[in-house]
Amino acid sequence: MNIKTVSCLKMHYYCFFISILCISHCLAVNQHKAEIEDNEFAEFEEFDEDDELVVKEDETTKINAESKIPPPEQSFDEEVQIEEDSEEFEHFQDEEEFEGLDQEVPLVKGKQSEKPDLKITKVPLHLRRNWESFYLEFLMIAGLLVYFINFIAGRNKNQKLAMAWFNSHRQILENNFALVGDDGKKEIESPGIQKESENIYTLWCSGRVCVEGMLVELKFLKRQDLVNVMANMFRPASDQIHIKVTMNADAMDNFVFCLANKKTAARLLKEMGDLSTYCPEKKSVDRLGVPDSFIMMSELGEAASAMLDSKLITVLQKYSDCIDFLHFSDQFSGPKIQDDAQLTKLPDTKKMLLFGFNIPGKGKTTPEIMENMKPLLQLVFYSIEKVKRFKLSKEAKTKAEKNRQRVEEVFLKNTHAQRQEAAQARREEKRRAEKEKMMNEEDPDKQRKWEEREHRRELKKRGPKMKQLKGKAL
Repeated sequence: MNIKTVSCLKMHYYCFFISILCISHCLAVNQHKAEIEDNEFAEFEEFDEDDELVVKEDETTKINAESKIPPPEQSFDEEVQIEEDSEEFEHFQDEEEFEGLDQEVPLVKGKQSEKPDLKITKVPLHLRRNWESFYLEFLMIAGLLVYFINFIAGRNKNQKLAMAWFNSHRQILENNFALVGDDGKKEIESPGIQKESENIYTLWCSGRVCVEGMLVELKFLKRQDLVNVMANMFRPASDQIHIKVTMNADAMDNFVFCLANKKTAARLLKEMGDLSTYCPEKKSVDRLGVPDSFIMMSELGEAASAMLDSKLITVLQKYSDCIDFLHFSDQFSGPKIQDDAQLTKLPDTKKMLLFGFNIPGKGKTTPEIMENMKPLLQLVFYSIEKVKRFKLSKEAKTKAEKNRQRVEEVFLKNTHAQRQEAAQARREEKRRAEKEKMMNEEDPDKQRKWEEREHRRELKKRGPKMKQLKGKAL
């Protein structure tokens, strides 16, 4: 073969090779189009692959920037073309949200550029807070503790004082009464002194001649109440013993007598109905040898002279600080009834002897002081015997009866006036209702007849009253 033939053969081989390449390229393109038509999400898969490339490239760039390693140079063979859909992924491209984070901060006056320093504030735990912020809670807890401690201590002290008085006076009470701590009417599990409240204790005694019963009431200060304890620091007060003796109906004559301190006398005269009714005047007792701190209120002078004998005056002089009042009355009805109260009958009265004693110490009472109160209890029994034996003279008894009749007449007169006013009010109300009914009546004849009847009634009411004389039939 010559050279010309060889060159022609090479040209044919090149053309055949190029044609094969073209045919294979066309087949590959047609096969790719067919796959795209069969797979509906093919175009999105291309975008996912492109996005992954972009994310990896951004992460590589960020790591290189933090480690100050320059990014590797990309060759032309590794270039990747990314197709971006600006309309579909526009919400991922908010440049204002991360503005300034991916940009370099320029140097300011020779200072090295720094990236924004984002710090998270550490919130302290609850137990690490400053205890000074809880001072109000601490004060409240401390106040409650002080209150409960004072409550327990005050209650125990009042109970201790009550038991001290009962134990020291029990023998005297049992010598004068058949029953001590039991009234015989209701069942009591443990006869003796009874607790009414944290500062009030009572003791009932019965079974004595001429006496229905005796009630002893121990009124201690409210030591269990912190407010009252603080008030007593500024205004000292005393514990008290009140004794009420109910006499039989025939064991006491009719008289009202009271001897009390000046301050207590004013209060009793204002509150007690029998004192304000039968002996409203206060009398001095200087000439009788009674201390100046006492005021006497008596219905009958004869009864006052009989009650204030030498023995009683001696006790008053010796225990003037302990005796608060002595109140003897056959018309005792309790506190005074208000003037605006409408009563249909006189209140029930009893013959009673009332005694009020102040325990010395101005609140600083001790069991030893309670034991020294025995002479005052003996004064009670002496007064019972004194009242039982005392008899009024004929003139004094007549005067006492007239006083009680006068009080009854005044009461009946007042109640009669009240009844008349009530009846008049009922008549006016009835007439008003009848007038309103007739005004709503549609029949004019009935209205006219009613008006004429009312007019005749008014004329008859205004006319002079004639007395009708009845003559005896022959």
